Amino acid sequence: MSRPSHHRQRSASGPSQRQLRAGELVRHALVEILREEELEDEALKGVSVTVTEVRMSPDLKHAVCFVEPLGGARAEAVVAGLNRSSRFLRGRLGHAVELRFTPDLKFVHDESFSEADRMNRLLADPRVRRDVEASEG
Repeated sequence: MSRPSHHRQRSASGPSQRQLRAGELVRHALVEILREEELEDEALKGVSVTVTEVRMSPDLKHAVCFVEPLGGARAEAVVAGLNRSSRFLRGRLGHAVELRFTPDLKFVHDESFSEADRMNRLLADPRVRRDVEASEG
C-alpha cells in the first residue's frame, strides 16, 4: 500500500511541526550541554558557541546544528572541533532529551551573521547610500 499523498506534499513545503519542536528541544539541550561541559578538543578550549538553529530530518534521526562562535572567530576550526566531539555530545544529549532516537549531530557554521555584516557594510558604503537615496526621492 502506498503512502497518502499529503505526506509527500508536507515535506516539500518545509519541516513539520514535529521536526520544528524536536529541533528546538535539541537546540536548547545542546546550549545547556555546551555551557556546562568542558570539551576536550583543543579547538574548543575557552570558546563560547551559540547554537542558532537545529534542523531535524523527517525521521528525527539526524540533526544539522547551525553554530556561531562568539565574535565569529576561528569558525572553521570550532565547527571541526564540534564535529569531532559529536559522539560525546550525542551521548550527553541522549540523557537530556526524551526522543525515541538520539539524533546524529552534524555541526555547520551559520553564515547568516557574516552575511548580515556584509550587507550592513555594503549599505554603509557612501556610493550605495547615494543610489538608495536617489531611488527613494
